[in-house]
Amino acid sequence: MGNKKKEPIIFPELKAILFKHIELELEKMNCRLIIINSMPDHIHCLFSICSTKSISYVIKQIKGSSSRYINLQYPHSNKLEWQIGYAAFSVSKMALKKVYNYIKFQDIRHGFKSMANK
Repeated sequence: MGNKKKEPIIFPELKAILFKHIELELEKMNCRLIIINSMPDHIHCLFSICSTKSISYVIKQIKGSSSRYINLQYPHSNKLEWQIGYAAFSVSKMALKKVYNYIKFQDIRHGFKSMANK
């Protein structure tokens, strides 16, 4: 999920708060977070999805609740607005470790300090 204006607004001090909120939202929908990490303008999230939920529903809930939460808790910071679209991929068990490591180390590859969750 990317920031609507592609501005770097996912600052290190917001990362842990944003990540925890997304994890709790996924739990409410009976989905399990495997790993989440971000760049300053977007996040990557690997999770198992509940069989009764569609990916569009889960993403809509995550994006809506996280932007509301951050904007209410931190009104002095830049407004968090997610892009309209998103990319979602299913991952085989064979590719799970590769995708996990890609997300875990994405910020290091781009020269940012890692804050990967999980």
